[in-house]
Amino acid sequence: MTTQPVVREAIAACRDVEVVYGRGEAAVRALGDVSLEIRVQESLALLGRSGSGKTTLLHVLGGLVEPTAGSVEWHGRPLASLDHASRGGVRARGIAYVFQGANLLPYFTAFENVAFSAQLAGESSRQRPTEVLELVGLSAKGDHLPAELSGGEAQRVAIARALAQQPELLLCDEPTGHLDSDTGERVLDLIDALQDELGFSLVVATHDADVAARLHRELELEDGAVVRQERS
Repeated sequence: MTTQPVVREAIAACRDVEVVYGRGEAAVRALGDVSLEIRVQESLALLGRSGSGKTTLLHVLGGLVEPTAGSVEWHGRPLASLDHASRGGVRARGIAYVFQGANLLPYFTAFENVAFSAQLAGESSRQRPTEVLELVGLSAKGDHLPAELSGGEAQRVAIARALAQQPELLLCDEPTGHLDSDTGERVLDLIDALQDELGFSLVVATHDADVAARLHRELELEDGAVVRQERS
């Protein structure tokens, strides 16, 4: 008896997406005719050098940048068909970000940074920030300000802040870019373990081929165009 492969549904997709900034002779094409799907619980690397368009594509997937042409879908529904309030809800409840720098609120403790994110996402439980900090191994640092944390600890708080939103899709933009190699490896190991435990889909924008190789699939960008796609 032949076992059929499991085909998971796409939770997010780009269809022939183009992003152009400016007009006329000053126009710059950041993305051109990009199509991709993100499936449930999979991980995708957006690989490319600085200026290749990977961050723009990450923002398009998350609904932060509207495409000039083409469409973006969330659970099969075009984002363009949703009103502003609904789109905000999609971003807040379904999609979360981890940026290259931790970008924590400097006068909030680690706990307060996570709790603020949970509140914005509509979470009511005051226990959740503590639980999420425990997930990333920082339950003892909840009362520390960002300036009192190491770079790796701050990035783990940033991950906890994103997870407090209970995302279906986690978008990471160069999550180890400001970290040394050993700390970066530990952060990536943590993201891998959390994805296995919590089941979110993952997209990581990176210039590092070694980071990209850790994910299920790779999509390489150059000058805003897809030049390679492959399964790792």
